[in-house]
Amino acid sequence: MKKLIAVVSCTLISSAALAGGNVEAGKALTEKYACFSCHGKDFNTPIDPSYPKLAGQHRDYLEHALTAYKRGDAANGRNNAIMTGQVKPLSNQDIKDLAAYLNSLPGSLATHR
Repeated sequence: MKKLIAVVSCTLISSAALAGGNVEAGKALTEKYACFSCHGKDFNTPIDPSYPKLAGQHRDYLEHALTAYKRGDAANGRNNAIMTGQVKPLSNQDIKDLAAYLNSLPGSLATHR
């Protein structure tokens, strides 16, 4: 009985982690698509000041932005041809994985309250 509970618990935890994104899979995707070439090797130092710093950004914001780029959502300012091309091949799970990885990185953004 204890083994069954342990297996079920591990399965539930793994499913929850996958639903929220897999950090290691996200890291592999940033390398595969060379995201650092525009957003900087640490994702805090983009090559152009108009490009966003991605490290430490909120996961839900990153998911929303990447999904909007994938749709070519001009109404929300997400119609950049380069980003649209980059995210077109990504699945919804890929987007969650990327967001989880970028969120896990130490960011240099300052927040004020």
